[in-house]
Amino acid sequence: MKNVIEVKHLSKSYKSHKAVDDLSFEVKEGEILGLLGPNGSGKTTTMNCILALLKYNEGEIKIFGKEMSPSAYDIKSKIGVVFQDVAVFDELTVYGNIDYFCGLYIQDKTVRAEYVEDALKLVGLTENKNQYPKQLSGGLLRRLNIACGIAHKPKLIFLDEPTVAVDPQSRNNILEGIKKLRDGGATIIYTTHYMEEVEILCDRVIILDKGKIIASGTNDELKALAKIEEKVTIEVSELSPSQLSGFESIKNVSEVSYDNGVMKVVFNKGKNNLADMVDYLKDNKIQYSKIFAERPTLNDVFLELTGKELRD
Repeated sequence: MKNVIEVKHLSKSYKSHKAVDDLSFEVKEGEILGLLGPNGSGKTTTMNCILALLKYNEGEIKIFGKEMSPSAYDIKSKIGVVFQDVAVFDELTVYGNIDYFCGLYIQDKTVRAEYVEDALKLVGLTENKNQYPKQLSGGLLRRLNIACGIAHKPKLIFLDEPTVAVDPQSRNNILEGIKKLRDGGATIIYTTHYMEEVEILCDRVIILDKGKIIASGTNDELKALAKIEEKVTIEVSELSPSQLSGFESIKNVSEVSYDNGVMKVVFNKGKNNLADMVDYLKDNKIQYSKIFAERPTLNDVFLELTGKELRD
């Protein structure tokens, strides 16, 4: 596959703070790349540099094989951007908003009308096309925001947390729409704090922290980095302090927690952990209603790599 984006040795500083530090990566044609990181990791700065919205200190950025710059309008016409903050015109209808943003790139009225209808269908707003933004729910407004950014059928799309604060139905609609964009040939850069979305959508993931890439690869490749082997959840009615402390003596157990009848046990290694856990419960006559094990998630890996402390 061709490289749609090539970033080489990118650095960007704000006075004494280095927001992006010698960053290099590629984005392949037709893939969804998840760009992840805690607050302040350099995600937004990286995207703004790629889009030539920020002047960077060092490095090279190419899009579609050409050097990106503020005046590279031939490249920009092939890019769609959907920022986290909704940016639409309150005085225009749903149709009018999409038509306006599409018209920035598509001059032919017949073609534009076709593109606008396609965008309405993609985000499920056909029945709402004559409504105004103030009449839309938060989820519908998010979907309008996406439609405005992709109506001109760009080959490269940046989606910055497009599902923030939306209901499950709208989130599902947005995720399905993103898959359709990728299936239609678009290359997508996707940022989010919802790790389950990354596991559903992304072909490859880059995790940033303090302006550097600390991990990259497919979901499975990143999960293989986890120190956790598996997590076991048990529903128990009662546990004495001695029974609770006894779980820590089980082979390979690294962490035990208990709250409101639900016990969680983390194993760092081992292949028969669930069987060992069941044996312990039987030997100690501990009654339980449910027990199940799960492998490490991308969220586990993310927290291991970036830490659990709060970020500003």
